Amino acid sequence: MIELENVAYSYGGGELFSDLDLSLQPGSFHFLTGPSGAGKTTLLKLCYGELVATAGDVRLFGDDVRGMDRDKVALARRRIGVVHQDCRFLDHLPVAENIALPLTVSGRSSEGSDIDDLMAWVGLTRQADQLPPELSGGERQRAALARAVIMSPEVIIADEPTGNIDWEMSQRLLALLVELNRMGKAVLIATHDLTLIRAAKAQVQARVLRLKDRRLVAAGADL
Repeated sequence: MIELENVAYSYGGGELFSDLDLSLQPGSFHFLTGPSGAGKTTLLKLCYGELVATAGDVRLFGDDVRGMDRDKVALARRRIGVVHQDCRFLDHLPVAENIALPLTVSGRSSEGSDIDDLMAWVGLTRQADQLPPELSGGERQRAALARAVIMSPEVIIADEPTGNIDWEMSQRLLALLVELNRMGKAVLIATHDLTLIRAAKAQVQARVLRLKDRRLVAAGADL
């Protein structure tokens, strides 16, 4: 579904990484690790068409990103749910309306979208009418996940989704991501949390990749 082949990315005159290969297929589960500044967020942005590779090929659902116009990229991105690290919301809108925003932007009505079921799935039924500033960190992350999956995407990409929440809430979020994967979604999570990775590997067959020294390699079995 998403394929990167011999990909490189440079900015400011320096090469962030090169000769990078990655394939996200239906039902696959990937973790992306590596030191700060290695380019994890940049790599995620390449995977959902936010950035264009300096060299190599990036294909979204069979189409080369370089040959796609803005409308085609936008259509492809509707098939990818992204959970950003900073979880930005419109603070003047209730949580339920924030979650439904992708439907609104795409011109679809939230009626009949089972948003109530989605809110229940992420455990936010009681928070539906609250404003985002009233949510805890874990609630914001679950709201971000709900917003990412409301369009029924085929791929879920999450950037440090548990970075600012406690362990119990991290486990709840991981359980939701594992459930999505078992439904056939491809999942790619960038994280520094090795304990989270170990917990996931006890539940699902996950591939762990490390981005370091401008290369992407399979992490060791010690994880």
